[in-house]
Amino acid sequence: MIRRRKILKTGNVLVKSTAQMEGIRESGKINTYILDYVQERICAGVSTGEIDRWVSEQTALAGAVPAPLNYEGFPKSVCTSRNHAVCHGIPSDGEILKEGDIINVDVSTIYKGFFSDSSRMFCIGEVSADKKRLVQAAREAVQVGLLEVKPWKPIGDMGHAVYMYARSRGYSVVEEIGGHGVGLQFHEEPWVSYVAQKGSGEIMVPGMVFTIEPMINMGGPEVYVDDKNGWTVYTEDGMPSAQWEVTVAVTQNGYEVLAR
Repeated sequence: MIRRRKILKTGNVLVKSTAQMEGIRESGKINTYILDYVQERICAGVSTGEIDRWVSEQTALAGAVPAPLNYEGFPKSVCTSRNHAVCHGIPSDGEILKEGDIINVDVSTIYKGFFSDSSRMFCIGEVSADKKRLVQAAREAVQVGLLEVKPWKPIGDMGHAVYMYARSRGYSVVEEIGGHGVGLQFHEEPWVSYVAQKGSGEIMVPGMVFTIEPMINMGGPEVYVDDKNGWTVYTEDGMPSAQWEVTVAVTQNGYEVLAR
């Protein structure tokens, strides 16, 4: 789950201890399992409200808590963002998935006080070639970013690499919303931009945990927030958007993905 930049504060990077890292890793395993559960069942005819119930039930069975539920007033256990919804889509029994839709399911888990966060895109039935390319490019952008996660490098190098890759594929990147530190709280420092300049931002150090979750738009980068629910972000031009998310830890030699 992504928060708008104004919510996050700047300051010192939180570095996790070995014990804390293990707690986040266990939370991440549950988060990944829940997305696997959704992946096995999602299809045309399913409502986003049903997806929310799947996530709620499976999280409880794992002895965990869905982090989005009641977070700053968010009313559901998961975010489901379909087609031109960029992020923070609120599940509803009235929103039925149809052939040709693309949807992001964003799961965030609290387990024994430790937080993890990841999301996946799903293509519902046969989708257009343009949507398939967008979804694939968004996934590849995360992989490009991961290759830049190395200790003692500025985090802006990662964000810049994501931006340049997306642009090379003909897509735009949302500027106002980005990733975040995670682990001991839902949203921690640092703010993670995917339109960053090379050499900018905090230095990545071992024990730092954050999300890589760029929002890649088929059209322009401009977005707006639904004024009715105050949460769901849409593309200004109504073109589709895609976003994958992983929780990643900086290690002594590179990175470890903790939730995918």
